Amino acid sequence: MTSQSPTEQSQSLEALQDIKRMMERSSRFISLSGLSGVSAGICALIGAYIARIWIREYYDAGGYVSQHNYLRDGANSLEWKLFGLAIAVLIAALLTSTWFTWRKARRSNLPIWDHASKKLAINMAIPLGAGGLFVLGLINHSDWSYVAPTCLVFYGLALVNASKYTLTDIRYLGILEVILGIVCMYYPHEGLYFWAFGFGVLHIIYGLIMWWKYEKS
Repeated sequence: MTSQSPTEQSQSLEALQDIKRMMERSSRFISLSGLSGVSAGICALIGAYIARIWIREYYDAGGYVSQHNYLRDGANSLEWKLFGLAIAVLIAALLTSTWFTWRKARRSNLPIWDHASKKLAINMAIPLGAGGLFVLGLINHSDWSYVAPTCLVFYGLALVNASKYTLTDIRYLGILEVILGIVCMYYPHEGLYFWAFGFGVLHIIYGLIMWWKYEKS
């Protein structure tokens, strides 16, 4: 049995690394950009800032009667404005995130829609769909206080569920979102701040870490 020369060993190692990269690309969606997380977080913080202004205006206009007691007509108007704002923030976050991911995939000569990305989308869609229906049920019963923690918990579960089809680091973000949502359940009237931290600050921190770890070079 002949031993390999250092050059042959180096070539064998490179071949194994190439095979590993090919297998990873076929089973995981690795084009997810860290800047997508940053852009989504910025959109969330802008939305939270606007929501905070609207809530303050509602209080200043006399809509707040006593602690946790609201004038119903004004509250309904405010709540639906906040709901529309949340939808707008979601659309903006999706558009900017998709653009950054598409840019990274293009630079890496990788497809943005393949078997791995389909698996990623399906595994995220199931918890997100369930969470969306649950939130609509809360809104139907005029129970807006628990919308923020519900969004955080189901979004976190979606990230954990989809993490096996993309960068594994996303799993830790999902766990943090779930924990934050559970804590928020005990402070429902501070939901806006929890929502801003979970969808804003955590996304920005995660995005910067991912950019530094995988894209800086």
